[in-house]
Amino acid sequence: MKILITGGAGFQGSHLAERLNQLGHEVSILNTLTPQSSGNKKYLEGKCEVIWGSITDAEVTEKAMRDKEVVYHLGARINVDESIQHPWETVEVNVRGTLNVLEAARKSGARVIHTSTCEVYGRPERTPITETAELRPMSPYAASKAGADRLCFAYVQTYKMNIIIPRFFNIFGERQKESNFGAVIPIFVGRAMRGEPIKVFGSGQQTRDYVYISDVIDAYCLLLDHPELSGEAINFGSGIGTRIRDIAEYIAKKFNTQVEYTEPRPGEASEMVADYSKAKRLLGWEPKVNFYEGLDRYITWRKNLNV
Repeated sequence: MKILITGGAGFQGSHLAERLNQLGHEVSILNTLTPQSSGNKKYLEGKCEVIWGSITDAEVTEKAMRDKEVVYHLGARINVDESIQHPWETVEVNVRGTLNVLEAARKSGARVIHTSTCEVYGRPERTPITETAELRPMSPYAASKAGADRLCFAYVQTYKMNIIIPRFFNIFGERQKESNFGAVIPIFVGRAMRGEPIKVFGSGQQTRDYVYISDVIDAYCLLLDHPELSGEAINFGSGIGTRIRDIAEYIAKKFNTQVEYTEPRPGEASEMVADYSKAKRLLGWEPKVNFYEGLDRYITWRKNLNV
């Protein structure tokens, strides 16, 4: 298949591009040139067509989409803290950019696999969280992603487009850098490697559901083979909550450093755990890598990278 990945030079996207290339697909990438994407060029060169540009540019997006059969829409601004400081920029990319992707796909006839996030659920009334839970976003980032999800559903109804919406819980793994948009694990490991104390917001009792990057890529590939799931939102997670303080203390012990607890961060949910039974039922997907196995793999990768 001819496939476009927006954000394809990022953390998730570069892994996805490699896997799709290995499976024999013709892969193109649309990505802004950033330190993160530039660092991943070595994984993509000679394997994919790379188009440097932004999804906020409708003309560039439409040109990149021509003759494509499927688009994986991963391109987004995903830093929660940054969205609080600069909400306009976040909405511009995540909502208007998604609109440009949908319009380009509508014109080309491409199927869309639109990457969403557990952040759209906000503070859930109950956990594990199912896809029928109310969307109650708590940050501009989460609201922008919820808005993008709604656009996708609207395009399915209005234009009869083929769109699937995977909602991933907390993704981690190799190629996730410390600058990777506020992600906890790379920040904790980076501080520990430098001998600095690991800083945790609040008490650290918050729980998160972590899913390893290879399991995420498995999910993306399964979605490619199931166009009949158009109009569905599907959760992907481990179904297991891990406390932030337990992660911090595990990493601190590995590097013989300390954990410091600071003021809570505004707009942060206390518990986020996925009910992924729908993914299991419709796709046969289950996570294969448990959290601490994945964390050890990530720590080894960071040590070898020495950053």
